[in-house]
Amino acid sequence: MRNTMKVLLGVLIILLPAMPFAQQWQMKQAPLMTSFSKDVNPENVLSEYPRPQLVRNKWLNLNGVWQFQPGSGASEPVPQGNLSRVILVPFAVESAISGVKEQHSRLWYRRKFTVPAQWEGQHVLIHFGAVDYESEVYVNGISLGIHQGGYDPFSYDITNRLKISGDQELTVRVFDPTDNGGYPRGKQTLYPGGIMYTSVTGIWQSVWLEPVPETFIKNIKIIPDVDASVLKLTVNTNVVAAGMSVTAHVKIGNQIIQTKAGNANLEISIPVPNQKLWSPDDPFLYDLAVKLEKDGVPIDSVDSYFGMRKISMEDDGGIKKLYLNNMFLFQMGPLDQGFWPDGIYTAPTDAALRFDIEKMKEFGFNMVRKHIKVEPYRWYYWADKLGLMVWQDMPSVNSYTSNPVAINETAYERELTKLVELHWNSPCIVTWVVFNESQGQHRTP
Repeated sequence: MRNTMKVLLGVLIILLPAMPFAQQWQMKQAPLMTSFSKDVNPENVLSEYPRPQLVRNKWLNLNGVWQFQPGSGASEPVPQGNLSRVILVPFAVESAISGVKEQHSRLWYRRKFTVPAQWEGQHVLIHFGAVDYESEVYVNGISLGIHQGGYDPFSYDITNRLKISGDQELTVRVFDPTDNGGYPRGKQTLYPGGIMYTSVTGIWQSVWLEPVPETFIKNIKIIPDVDASVLKLTVNTNVVAAGMSVTAHVKIGNQIIQTKAGNANLEISIPVPNQKLWSPDDPFLYDLAVKLEKDGVPIDSVDSYFGMRKISMEDDGGIKKLYLNNMFLFQMGPLDQGFWPDGIYTAPTDAALRFDIEKMKEFGFNMVRKHIKVEPYRWYYWADKLGLMVWQDMPSVNSYTSNPVAINETAYERELTKLVELHWNSPCIVTWVVFNESQGQHRTP
């Protein structure tokens, strides 16, 4: 059995020194606080590598105490100097753990960072796990672009915006219309009550930097073929260039059981001898090490994992049933809405994410429906590792409102496509739910 925790703990984590205004942050009190809130350390916030299926061994965690202040309008210029208040990233401004516990549809964030000297000669990427809803990112006063979507991660290459040395300034502008826009928002509302809950505005998943070469591994696509005992792997690079090849090692722990080389950006088939299948009863995961080479010279590498599992719909005595690994398995589980009383959309700690999934397993469930919310990568990692099948909902629009605004169909479809692509590799996800009941339903028979 693989030991992913050893892999992740072995990652070189570079933590920034304490911010000079960290002592100003003070956790607020929600009506109900979880036992995990006491473990939140403003100088070491969610320090686990955020993306377990595409791990690099150098990165810089930008979570922690940032400056912030409410925005005043769509045409407001970028504020100069220090912002007026502080917030704990990555907790939404409405949450108690953020230290703010207020609702604002417009926000400004700011912090400074220093690029490690050993990254010289590399390109530097900045990653945002999720920002709800619209964000514009600036480095040293220069806009990198605008992103829309409250659930999908996004990145920028900030190399050409960095100063030669010293502190770099990062600023983020946020706008979130919540009920007043026809965008995916799930259970969020500006008027919580009944079965509708607190809105989530701003940065709510981890922010981090990592160095990469000029041509690097952008993502990988994993397709397990259980019937053929083969793993189909595509290693995609940020640019398609001649002379790019990849070598993949399939491992159980430290033991390499299969090696296969091929071309980047093309699918390669890797035989998996004596395959061990992933299931809730035995969530076996293989390790995967991928190396990118240019003209035979290694230039980038990532660590990942995968599970050999098959989900299919089969005719069983005239009744259509879901099969796992070519066998019928009755799927039973709760509806999980992913709200935390103290962190709202963001769990206080990684241990809290794991705890929820462990408890579902202890209660005898083998699946969970993740209800109109998409979680950070690490939630799916724990579901993969602990063995919990997931029915994944797409966050709905116009959720339980008497005066719905027009659905932005383009935004909905764009985000749905991104989310399916981003979470394609997780063996735990066995079903995608496109619409919850009639919320935001469009272009259906």
